[in-house]
Amino acid sequence: MQSLAEELHSKTDHALVVGRSGPWMDVLKRAAQVAETETTVLLSGESGTGKEVVARFIHRASPRKGGPFVALNCAALPEQLLESELFGYERGAFTGAQQAKPGQIELANAGVLFLDEVSEMSPSAQAKFLRVLQEREFQRLGGIRPQKANVRVIAATNRDLKKAVERGDFREDLYYRLQVFDIRIAPLRERPTDILDLSEAFLDEIGRSFGRPPAGLTRDAREALLQHDWPGNVRELRNALERAAILCEGGLISAQHLSLQPRVQPVSPETTDLSLVERQTIEQVMRDSAWNKSQAAKRLGLSRTQLYGRLRKYDLVMPPVTS
Repeated sequence: MQSLAEELHSKTDHALVVGRSGPWMDVLKRAAQVAETETTVLLSGESGTGKEVVARFIHRASPRKGGPFVALNCAALPEQLLESELFGYERGAFTGAQQAKPGQIELANAGVLFLDEVSEMSPSAQAKFLRVLQEREFQRLGGIRPQKANVRVIAATNRDLKKAVERGDFREDLYYRLQVFDIRIAPLRERPTDILDLSEAFLDEIGRSFGRPPAGLTRDAREALLQHDWPGNVRELRNALERAAILCEGGLISAQHLSLQPRVQPVSPETTDLSLVERQTIEQVMRDSAWNKSQAAKRLGLSRTQLYGRLRKYDLVMPPVTS
């Protein structure tokens, strides 16, 4: 298993695949087991845990490794643009469609289509994509003839799709089509033994990009790395190390260069319900913004799509206007 991880790292230059903890090795084991099949895979985990890296791991170890790996973030595009990017379109399909354009499904032909944040897919796109999984065919927007979909699908989400189904936000039939084989990627705080291994790999990578030897870590820096909670997971770790590598002098990173807060221990049960705190915060900001979603999203530091997801998650709706 470790040799497969090392092979992927050498070929893709992704330090994210480094790790020796039990939870991470379980992920690699399950990924290797499913890689040789054509089975649809659903990856779940918090933002920044490395879901795309695991998807690429599966691709590189699969019979489709010679085909393309095409990634599409469902949360990064508005509804209409998402469908045109995913399915493609014919000339004249909508205003501005001066010529036909293939979608990501066609571009991933004979390879892997990776759908990140699949939970943010619109109901219309969900219905159309269900056909891809059921019938292995699709139609471009404005098209009249179905086309074969020769792709393997790997989807990823940072939300609980089962709960999204229960709330009516996600199609149940699509959910079961996607989660034929599911892999949960644990957050970094649940695999602390990977932190220093990842740090060394990232510092090697950062050093190469800077054109200089990799920076080292002082003892207090290592302690700070291990004591931090890493809410942004592996992505946050890399960003913190890159910033510290710029700030440090003499090629040695100290805790001061990292500027990390130690893990906060809960004081009482009331303070541990983060969902309740988040709901109350969003509700207050929405009221203060007169339910202007663009303004509220900016104040909360969220994209509009992320805000819509939180509003659905906590069942927050604008109260009726009283005269």
